[in-house]
Amino acid sequence: MVDGDAGEVSRRLGPGWYPDPFGEAPLRWWDGTKWEAAVSGNPPAAPNVYYASERRPLPQETPVSTPWVWLVVLLPLASTLVSLVTIGDLTRSLTEFAARGAANPAGANLAMLTSPGYLLSSILGWVVFALSIVFSWLDYRALDRRGVDRPFHWAWSFLAWPVYTIGRAVIVRRVAGGRGMGVLWATIAVVVVTIAAGVAATLILTSVLLQTIHQLPGAGA
Repeated sequence: MVDGDAGEVSRRLGPGWYPDPFGEAPLRWWDGTKWEAAVSGNPPAAPNVYYASERRPLPQETPVSTPWVWLVVLLPLASTLVSLVTIGDLTRSLTEFAARGAANPAGANLAMLTSPGYLLSSILGWVVFALSIVFSWLDYRALDRRGVDRPFHWAWSFLAWPVYTIGRAVIVRRVAGGRGMGVLWATIAVVVVTIAAGVAATLILTSVLLQTIHQLPGAGA
């Protein structure tokens, strides 16, 4: 090390490369208290340091798309499609409920709840929910193996599949230089389609239900 008084100005400087006061090189390292022996014409590149709150960038050549995340995004469309296809069966069940409800209310309720359309929609909804969790886990594992620093956790899919896919898109975009946003836009599109289909189905069933109530004995009294 090189000892010596650098003067009052030098003592106020933070650690770094400064003009060599001894004239031996263009630059000399000042550690904050004294001049070091290290000299250079150009300061060495500082090492990359990532703090705990930051995520390590992902190399540009690393893919961020997996088949699992697209299954998570698109699988709910199957449940929506089945619900729309079976809505005719549900409307027939409501009509039968009106016809037999007065004589046997319990039997009418049971017949409606056990109708093929209702059972298929309910079972498929639970299957899609379970598969979305499994596929979220597989996607999370794939991202982790590709080097994504702390991927969005798959357990968020227990709340709802869009929670995982949106969170995943945000994290991937952050570490992959803006890539991976297709998942976000696809999620928004599927959610919009699902909501629109749900609203349409609700309007149809509400209309049938009102007609059913009007047909019940004593409704017009």
